[in-house]
Amino acid sequence: MSLYWRIFLLNAAVLIVAVLLLLGPVTVSTPVLLGEALVVMAGLVAMLIANAVLLRVGLAPLQRLTRAMATADLLQPGHRTTVTGTGEIAELTRTFNAMLARLEAERATSSGRVLSAQEAERRRIAQELHDEVGQTLTAVLLQLKHAADHAPASVREDLHQAQETTRAGLDEIRRIARRLRPGVLEELGLHSALRALAAEFTSSRLSVSTHITPGLPQLDPAIELVFYRIAQEALTNTARHSGADAVELHLRLLPRGGIGLLVRDNGAGLRSAPEGAGIRGMRERALLIDAELLIESGPKGGTQVRLNVTDTTAEDHPGKSIR
Repeated sequence: MSLYWRIFLLNAAVLIVAVLLLLGPVTVSTPVLLGEALVVMAGLVAMLIANAVLLRVGLAPLQRLTRAMATADLLQPGHRTTVTGTGEIAELTRTFNAMLARLEAERATSSGRVLSAQEAERRRIAQELHDEVGQTLTAVLLQLKHAADHAPASVREDLHQAQETTRAGLDEIRRIARRLRPGVLEELGLHSALRALAAEFTSSRLSVSTHITPGLPQLDPAIELVFYRIAQEALTNTARHSGADAVELHLRLLPRGGIGLLVRDNGAGLRSAPEGAGIRGMRERALLIDAELLIESGPKGGTQVRLNVTDTTAEDHPGKSIR
C-alpha cells in the first residue's frame, strides 16, 4: 500500500469514529453543560491520540530511513537500512541502499586512483631529492672539505661548521626521501620495512618496539604498502600528538585467519579530538583492500590502531594498483 493511501485511511478511520460519536446518544445542550463538555473533550483527546499513534506507526520506516541517511559515512561502509514491508517506503529504502553501495564502490575506486597518483608523485619527488638535491649537497660537502684542507687556520673552523650543517641537511633530505618512497619495502619486504620504520621513530623521548609473528604468509605488494603507510601514519600521530614514551607495533596472524597490524601507545588517548586528515587517509587506504580499521582507546589507556585484513591477495581489491 502506498504512503498516500496509508495516511488517507488512517485519517478516514479517525473521522469515521468522530461521525459515529456525533450520531450516537451523546448530545450537547445550549449552553454547554460541564458533563457534556468533558465528554466532548475526552472524545477529542482520544481521537488525537489515536491519530498520533497510527501516524507514528505508519511513518516509522520513513524515520528510520531518515536517520540512516543522516548517519551514513562512506569511510565506514557496510551499514544498510533494513527493508520492512512493501510499498513506497520499502522501495525508497531499497533504492537508498543501492545508491549507498554504488557510492561506496565509486569512493573506493576514486580513492584508489588518488592514492596511486599520490604514490607516483611521492616516488618522483623522492627520486629528485636523491638525484638532484642529494648529489648537489654531496658535491658541496666535497668542495667544503677541499676548501677546509687548504684554508688558513682562522677560517678552517667555520668551514668545518659549514660541513656539519650541510651533512645534517643531506641526512634530512635522505630521511624525507625514505619516508616518501619506502625503498626498503620494495627491496626487503614488509617485515624489514616495519622494523626500519620503528627504528626511524625511536628517539630519546619515544621507544618503539616491534613484534612480528614468524611464518606469516606472503602478502600482495599493494596490501604491504597499505600496512606500511598506516603504520607510518599511526607512528607519526603518536610522535606528534599523544605525548607517549612507548609504542608497540605488532604484525600477527588473526584468530579467524588473515593478518592484523596493531600500533598501541601509552599516551594521552583519543580524548574528544575530531578525526583529522591523517586518520581519514588511513580509513581510505583500509577501504582499498577491504580491511577493517579500528581506532580506539587501549586497554590500559593510550590509543591503539588496528588494521585487520582477512583477504591477503589484492586480486579483487580496487586498490591493487596503488603502487
